[in-house]
Parts: sequence; structure tokens; C-alpha cells
Amino acid sequence: MYRTLSITALIVAASLSSAMAQDSKPAQPDQNPAHQMHYAEGTNAAAKPMANAAMKNPWVGGAEMYPTKNIVENAVNSKDHTTLVAAVKAAGLVDTLSGPGPFTVFAPTNAAFDTLPGGTVDNLLKPENKAKLTKILTCHVVAGKVSAIDLSNAIDQNGGSYKITTVGGCSLIAKKDAAGMIWLTDDSGATGQVTIADVNQSNGVIHVVNKVLLPAM
Repeated sequence: MYRTLSITALIVAASLSSAMAQDSKPAQPDQNPAHQMHYAEGTNAAAKPMANAAMKNPWVGGAEMYPTKNIVENAVNSKDHTTLVAAVKAAGLVDTLSGPGPFTVFAPTNAAFDTLPGGTVDNLLKPENKAKLTKILTCHVVAGKVSAIDLSNAIDQNGGSYKITTVGGCSLIAKKDAAGMIWLTDDSGATGQVTIADVNQSNGVIHVVNKVLLPAM
């Protein structure tokens, strides 16, 4: 039986409900191989915390991610997350995700949205589908800051799989493969991979995923 992530979900869910009721310049891509190690260290239970703390944020979508900026401020600079940013704006969640949080966001790429059936994204962005869009987006948000090593340890301590409850009420089952990479299974039964972990923000952390995580339909 999975143990649900201990978080302040009720507080953040209330904040998101309130938001729903109302309606830096990117630098050149970093080729530093150390950033390719960032994920592996973050998911290794034997990783050295001090080494991770000293390491710069990985780059995302050709842009530097600044730990002094919030989730929205960094996301708008990623060329791989233009669809996600448009969705956050359409759902009226900009103020919430710019707030103090902290939040953990599993951020699907443009390529992840492109795997949805044709016309899905355009329909979700319509005003009449705001509630549905908000439900999907909040399936990607967890209250509190959850690092890759937090997830890795939780998976190890719970028999190889760990249930995360999002602020949208969705359940994500986290597992690791033989290489230590984290995979998430959503309520629809589909699975996506965390491709870039531990992108630290002033109000939480982003983990890039290659799948749009959906609620049960």
C-alpha cells in the first residue's frame, strides 16, 4: 500500500482554488558535462548533498535557470516550455505559481504536449475549457519542495514505488529504472520520465518531464 506524500496540500489547494475563481535574458546553452551528472546524483541515495548544493542549475530549453527567480519567471525563458506557459496563463495560474509556495512542478515539454491527440491543446486553451485545463495542470504540481533525492529515497523506502498526491488531487506513482532515472505513472496509466531534475527556483523546484500527466478520464 502506497504511502501518500506528506505535504500541505490542503493549504495550496485552497490557494489554487482562489486563483481559479479569479480569473532575463536567456544565455547560450551550457555544454558543461557536469550538468549531465546532475540528475544521476540527485537520484542516487549515496549522492553528496554538498556537491549538489554547489552545482549550478541545469539549463532548460536553451536558457539558464536562475534559482533566485520563481517558477513562472524561469519557465517563460525555456523554448521547450512555451505550450506549458501558455496553458498556465490560460488557466489563470500565473499569480499562484509566482507566489511563495513552495511548489514542486513536473513540467512537460512542448514535445510532450505534441503527443496528445490533434487539437487537444487548442481546445484546452479555450476559455470554456479552463476548469479542465486547470485540473490537468494541477496534476503536475505538488505542495512543498521535493527534490530528486527526496523522491529517490521515498521510492527505496517504500518497496520500489511511491505514491505522490498532487494539489489537483491526482495520484502519481514514482518508480526508478536500473539506471536510477525516475518515472511517473499518472491516473490514466501512462508513464513519463523525469528528463531534467532539480531545477531550483526561489519558490520551489522544477523537474522536466517528457509526458503530460493526466487525471483519470
